[in-house]
Amino acid sequence: MRNISAGNLALIQARRIVARDFLWLKARAIGTGVPFNYGFWSGVGDVQVQVVNPDTGLANTRNFEGSGSLIQISDIPLVANITVQQVSISMSQLDPGVENIVRGYDLKQAGVEIYRGLFDVASRELLVPALCRFVGFVDSVTINTPEENGDGGIELACVSHTQEMTRANPDTRSNDSQKRRSATDNFFQDVTTVGETEFFWGAKQGKITTKASNRLNTAIVLRGM
Repeated sequence: MRNISAGNLALIQARRIVARDFLWLKARAIGTGVPFNYGFWSGVGDVQVQVVNPDTGLANTRNFEGSGSLIQISDIPLVANITVQQVSISMSQLDPGVENIVRGYDLKQAGVEIYRGLFDVASRELLVPALCRFVGFVDSVTINTPEENGDGGIELACVSHTQEMTRANPDTRSNDSQKRRSATDNFFQDVTTVGETEFFWGAKQGKITTKASNRLNTAIVLRGM
């Protein structure tokens, strides 16, 4: 639950606030991979505002470009679980800033942060640092080039950072893999030969019977004998 000061709560109840969205993209330079961060917001003009950094919880001052660059952000489900959330962001393909970052930089799996800022209607000042509502990655970029008199635009399909919890580790249980972690670690030195090892136990002899789920345990037993 978010804590709201008494003054801000009074303005919200009196409907004396206006909400604006802020988008922060963490792109990379094509070829070099050098990070390039850039911000857009749904208001007019270029602004410098404070946002609450989702990594540190502290307020950071960032620059955001406006005047029609950020058109629309789909509804963001605020859930208390680890399901992967999807958000669609619509941007103008005519804005030079949007054109530059979409076509001039690598947005594949680029970091995305979406903030919501509350402004006082009278003073047009930000009440508190904009709060982060979404942290994730750019899943795909679609550039819609319209026909004559048609509507175009740029769509960013984004997924939340909980997507990382669904990734599988491509690494394998091998001696070479283990030694990359530590050159002196020989825990898996017998993993490739344990299936061919023969044992003698009384009158019974032959290869060790293994299954996919107990190969590691078999290797441990053999090395402990």
